[in-house]
Amino acid sequence: MTSMAPVRTTPDLSFLLDRTSHALRTRMTAALAEIGLTPRMHCVLVHALEEERTQIQLAEIGDMDKTTMVVTVDALEKAGLAERRPSSTDRRARIIAVTEEGARVAARSQELVDGVHEAALGSLPSDEREVLLRALNTLVNGHLSTPVECPQPARRARQRTK
Repeated sequence: MTSMAPVRTTPDLSFLLDRTSHALRTRMTAALAEIGLTPRMHCVLVHALEEERTQIQLAEIGDMDKTTMVVTVDALEKAGLAERRPSSTDRRARIIAVTEEGARVAARSQELVDGVHEAALGSLPSDEREVLLRALNTLVNGHLSTPVECPQPARRARQRTK
């Protein structure tokens, strides 16, 4: 019996990017769990330290919906790493302020994140590493910079259960 499957004419870019992204996320999640953070908590801490930002701005940066953002900030507040405060520039807005302990934890979490990235990139020969980073940056800032409107929202990759 012959296969009726269409012949692939190009590599499956979606599979390659999804698979590597998932593996990288799991490594990042495991590394950050060692200090009691999630990747979302790390994202909020680091970006809130850069400049005064509202919860909505941080949610956009981290690609989080409102509910996820609220849960993330609640967890940061409970851990004493951040707090909601009135904005210094807009009295109607509230910003996420990182505590001294939160800044210390953010510095450590950034070291862990950098280590995960270095390990992944370090598994490639240096000439391939540079090409990969340049190519991904070109895609992120060019053709794939913005998702397109879809009649049905694209779903994120499903987590495999063990």
